[in-house]
Amino acid sequence: MNKIPIPIIESALRKKPIKMPEEIYNASGINIFGKRLKSLVFSTDLAIIKNNNADGVIAVYPFTPQIAINQAIIEISPTPVFCGVGGGITSGQRSIDIAINAELNGAYGVVLNAPTPNSLISEMKERLDIPIVITVVSEKEDFESRIKAGVSIFNVSGGSNTASIVHNIRKRHPDFPIIATGGPTPESILSTIEAGANLITYTPPTTGELFSAIMDEYRGKL
Repeated sequence: MNKIPIPIIESALRKKPIKMPEEIYNASGINIFGKRLKSLVFSTDLAIIKNNNADGVIAVYPFTPQIAINQAIIEISPTPVFCGVGGGITSGQRSIDIAINAELNGAYGVVLNAPTPNSLISEMKERLDIPIVITVVSEKEDFESRIKAGVSIFNVSGGSNTASIVHNIRKRHPDFPIIATGGPTPESILSTIEAGANLITYTPPTTGELFSAIMDEYRGKL
């Protein structure tokens, strides 16, 4: 049977300038609260969050998590948001309070940093009704203890070792949900999916890079 092409309807003003690589759609996806997600855009830039075609947003940043930032992102995003709530420098009750606030504002999940102790995961799990995502950066991670503590999803961010880490997790846990960074090329994205990732995160160009390309186009028309 011939595969029917997907109809595309868009306009000049509503067209999404930031598009996910097509390779991402080879992923199985993760069904969360009735929505099947295959792609997450990795950004806290509100303009980028509003102008992409990803299935969701992963909003993690290298600062102390702030309720105001999470609220702004959730409010403006047209798709589900996974909010960073600390687990490293920011931990304990403060992380729990930020996570509860994120849930009450509509977050689809909360993301904890790799150093997060299992005791915090367990305590947070008792208070939340949304998934807890833990970032994984090494194959040396004790995956079993994380799952036992209450983690719902692994978020693998291991640089060039990401596919290997994903493969290692998948061998031990055939059905456990895995988010992973896809890398910069179609080949790296497909490699990560083939290793067992269900959902891929994509880092888009910065607004500065996008502006530079647009300005070059404008200059060429003068």
